[in-house]
Amino acid sequence: MTASDIRLEPIERRHLPALAALLEDPAVLRFTRVPLPIPEGFIDSWLELYQRGGAEGTMAGFAVTDGAGEVLGIAVAPRIDRETRTAELGYVTVPAARGRGVARTALALLTDWAFRETRCVRLELMISPENPASQRVAERCGYVYEGTLRSLHFKQGLREDTQIWSRLAGDPEPE
Repeated sequence: MTASDIRLEPIERRHLPALAALLEDPAVLRFTRVPLPIPEGFIDSWLELYQRGGAEGTMAGFAVTDGAGEVLGIAVAPRIDRETRTAELGYVTVPAARGRGVARTALALLTDWAFRETRCVRLELMISPENPASQRVAERCGYVYEGTLRSLHFKQGLREDTQIWSRLAGDPEPE
């Protein structure tokens, strides 16, 4: 598989079995906003939320797929603010796709989509300080570490710091 094989497809019901499998991955549960314990019907309500947000232009969700249509992860814009022209982006890959450049390609595609389709001038990533792999992906895609928001993330009764990374429309393309 090459980077040119990886694509983003608008999230649909047919992608849900593969995405539901992500909910069994400890890293996904650790570093995302998926609530714990996972509520009954979560994956269906998540899909509905992203489809509604997509129709309203306030969110977007994509399956990351390879040339054969296998789901390798998800790439999302959980927040698109048309007035301020900013968006938050996120990405998750299945364990078998990690370390193969899939996350980097997915974020690059999502970044290009966000600048082109939403006309945003600022894109943001929220990354755990304990997730160096995601930090490397952000840096390789031209995002700049801006700082750490203290005690921002709250999950399972615990608070955690969150790094904020950004990329501006006028930033140079990454090498």
